[in-house]
Amino acid sequence: MPSKRSPYRTYEKLLEDRFGIEDAGIGELGGYDARNFLVSAPAGKFVLKLRESQPNLLEELEAEARVLNRLSEKGIERIPNPVPGNDGSFAATVSIDGRETVVALFEYVEGRILGAEGVAGENSGALGDFLGKLDRELADCSEIVFEAKRSPWDLQHRELSYDDSFYISDPRARKYIDYFFLRADRFVDPSVPHLRRQLIHGDANEWNVLAGPDGRVSLIDFGDMCHSPLVNEVAIAACYVLLMADDVVTGALPLISAYCAVNPLNDLELSLLYDLIAIRACISVCRSARARQEMPENKYAQISDPLAWDFLQKWAAVSPGKIENAFRLAAGFEPVRSGPVEKCLKNRRANTSSALSLQFEEPIRMESAAFQYMFDCEGNTYLDCYNNIPHVGHCHPAIADTLSFMSMTLNTNTRYLTLQFDIYSAELLELFPESLNKVFFVNSGSAATDLALRLVRAHTNAEKVIVAEHGYHGNTSAAIEVSHYKYAGKGGPGKPGFVIEAPIPNALRDGDAKRDFFRELVARVEAHGTDVAAFIAEPIVGCGGQVPLPPGYLPKVYEYVRSLGGVCISDEVQTGFGRLGDWFWGFEMHGVVPDIVILGKPMGNGHPMAAVITTEEIAKSFETGMEFFSSFGGNTVSCAVGSAVLEVIEDEGLQENAAEVGGHLLEGLRGLVEKFETCADARGSGLFLGLELAEPGPPPVPATALASRVKNRLRSRGILVGTDGPFDNVIKIKPPLCFTKENAEHLVAALEDAISEG
Repeated sequence: MPSKRSPYRTYEKLLEDRFGIEDAGIGELGGYDARNFLVSAPAGKFVLKLRESQPNLLEELEAEARVLNRLSEKGIERIPNPVPGNDGSFAATVSIDGRETVVALFEYVEGRILGAEGVAGENSGALGDFLGKLDRELADCSEIVFEAKRSPWDLQHRELSYDDSFYISDPRARKYIDYFFLRADRFVDPSVPHLRRQLIHGDANEWNVLAGPDGRVSLIDFGDMCHSPLVNEVAIAACYVLLMADDVVTGALPLISAYCAVNPLNDLELSLLYDLIAIRACISVCRSARARQEMPENKYAQISDPLAWDFLQKWAAVSPGKIENAFRLAAGFEPVRSGPVEKCLKNRRANTSSALSLQFEEPIRMESAAFQYMFDCEGNTYLDCYNNIPHVGHCHPAIADTLSFMSMTLNTNTRYLTLQFDIYSAELLELFPESLNKVFFVNSGSAATDLALRLVRAHTNAEKVIVAEHGYHGNTSAAIEVSHYKYAGKGGPGKPGFVIEAPIPNALRDGDAKRDFFRELVARVEAHGTDVAAFIAEPIVGCGGQVPLPPGYLPKVYEYVRSLGGVCISDEVQTGFGRLGDWFWGFEMHGVVPDIVILGKPMGNGHPMAAVITTEEIAKSFETGMEFFSSFGGNTVSCAVGSAVLEVIEDEGLQENAAEVGGHLLEGLRGLVEKFETCADARGSGLFLGLELAEPGPPPVPATALASRVKNRLRSRGILVGTDGPFDNVIKIKPPLCFTKENAEHLVAALEDAISEG
């Protein structure tokens, strides 16, 4: 019976004809853009590489062979020595199955592939030592073909991977790529001309690292050699070490320490490593995303993908300053030290008033931020559960990029017709009921409140305003006059004569469940006089302690106020833009449509912008002949940023995330209420929540001191929350909308510990 024909007969013949290797057994190995085969023959073991013919590929392979031979001559051991063909060349073009294919052969290097075992501890240090010695020898190698090479894997040519990022379909994932690439534009590129450049291996990933029986490591696959900044070599190796490390801060320190012991990096190079490591991970996931579409059967091309995504999220949550100082210490350098907090606090006191408050008993000097994390000058990371201004996340790349681009293009006011104003005003109004079809842009929620009151009085010719107890609407004189939280608070001037106060519920107030808040309001209005101009309230009263207005309350109030000739204002500065999860605007949760809506804070993700939305009728009443103009309200930069925020909210599904994560978090907070007598109530919606602390009664007593201790204990654990409410006893939670379930669980666990300690 005839023997079965070998599936590799073509390659066997190639080995016989070109290299004189007979009786070879062939097995396929993995490869990114090459077909690699393990060759076992009486003459030895080899790796056969086949690649589709490309310009300069022959020249690169010949140059690679020359470099490998020189390295062997200089004593670099256990590297893949090239095998010449019978014509003396190391690479040749042959026809295989009708395709022009470039072939090269290398001696096989025995060893354990560390990608299959994990790169950590002593292996990491051994790799650093090997790379340091290798690069010391490569510094004397010069090959013009590598100097001209532009590879997508070379960190200095990351722009070749930009288009690949569009293969990443999930915008929540893609933002990490955009973030780190944008950081590189700002923090790496200006330094590139000052970096040492030389030939480097360029791909010390865990699948190219071998450990020998003596514990020493070596590298295979020199096909990605390039002439690049020397520090890129360390960044690439550190990236792949960190993909498999338990701790992203310490995982690469043995590698860096060992490398610098034999081939020291300088101060500038160490300062760039944080971003260069991130760039390599970004390139890896971009290339994997493309390969998934173009080569779905090539599993090797996607082998590091899950690890790289996990790493990028962890890396973004660590202070760049902390990483830099850890690397500097490993390399034998002194850490970079920021000025002490005490000095900063002294300057603060010298330069401004104590009326400008600080958040914690032990103030924090912040240095940078990313998404739901903030970093202080000492390198500590804080989970931000309190800053609702960076609505879609701190330093979101889409916002930062838009802000930079528009600032370089056109920054002007509304005295000119601009495309940005037209686009954003239309996009914003599209999100409101049909009757709310006019917009005025200003710079802050306070200015929006001030303008809303002007609109009210121009339209109604009345003065009296109904305000919610403990409501806050801004810091201007007019806004303070309608902010019970301010005028009735410590140092406040007291209630103005034109203000009528509407009572709101409170978990600690006896009998709240049986109270008719609407009838109480009507009684107060009738006692004060019914010539009402407006009613203003937040759908959930933030400074009141995250207190939702009672069900069915607002429809009755709106109808009543309008029957008196007044208008209804919804302050959506804190509750708007999807924060409440189930509703994009807070008024929707009450089934009402206001006459005026005040917007602010999250509109620009930290860029100062705000707006007043109103009806055509009210806007018409404002046209008295006096011009309305805001120097910066509605400028082109602000409008472009506002559009970018709306796009991110939609693309990343942040309203849906607020509903899902907020629901999960509220469930956890309610678990604390069941567990602790001092937890009186958990309330709110989406990612606008409050946990009220009180000593058990009867009657319950606001636990103001405990709330303060919990807030400061969380700060010491790297979690930022605030306290609010009439007695400052409500833990206020309003994080960026990119908050995750893992963040929520971390917060609840920390709250449980902090309350237990109380």
